[in-house]
Amino acid sequence: MVTANKENAVSFLRLIVSGEVREAYRNYASPAFIHHNPYFRGDVESLMLAMAENAAAYPDKRLEIKHAIEEGNMVAVHSHIQLEQGDIGRAIVHIFRFENERIAELWDVGQPIPAESPNENGAF
Repeated sequence: MVTANKENAVSFLRLIVSGEVREAYRNYASPAFIHHNPYFRGDVESLMLAMAENAAAYPDKRLEIKHAIEEGNMVAVHSHIQLEQGDIGRAIVHIFRFENERIAELWDVGQPIPAESPNENGAF
């Protein structure tokens, strides 16, 4: 079952990857949005600027949603992100907390996908 929160989380990420960063925040982020990315200040403007810079640096970035899971007001999205063509990419999990169908809080964790791995199941 797809709900508004799950749809909004996926749409937010797709807009970010397509370079429409300000539109993503305008359409889906709460005015009280905060995040927990340890590389940037916890405010909306810092993360939005970093995402816009990343989108400009990697205009061919690709996002493939593998799973989207919702429980209560929380949504977790497991994705494969490739910064450019030929890039093996990263496995990323974004965790969203929603208030009134808008993103109020965001966590993100990721790991690079190794070129060689002993795990026969692969990253996905």
